[in-house]
Amino acid sequence: MTYPISFRRHVLAVRAREGLTFSQAATRFSVGIASLVRWSKDVEPRPYRRQRGLKIDLEKLAKDVQDHPDAYQYERAARFGVTPKAIWQALRKLGVTYKKSPDAPEGGRRRTAYLPGKDCAI
Repeated sequence: MTYPISFRRHVLAVRAREGLTFSQAATRFSVGIASLVRWSKDVEPRPYRRQRGLKIDLEKLAKDVQDHPDAYQYERAARFGVTPKAIWQALRKLGVTYKKSPDAPEGGRRRTAYLPGKDCAI
């Protein structure tokens, strides 16, 4: 919960005026001690940090999944110049799942990528 700046300044002013400890001020105003310590360093709240956008073009990744349905994520990562985790996150965002191919024999099962919205495997 973010407290208004006016409330933060009021709490710090009362603490300074009455000579309260952080613990006493926290009890009096029903806030956390860590919050008071943080406010004493900087009253302004920290700005919200947005997540960075994906480095991978999702359309190109979908095309790569269609062209290379059996490729491992580390192979895709090498083609796109990113880490395998970045590929994993982008595939998750695309909704790509991997299924065993029903056509392959038991001994040599292959994994096939499925894109959502498609009726069949790629």
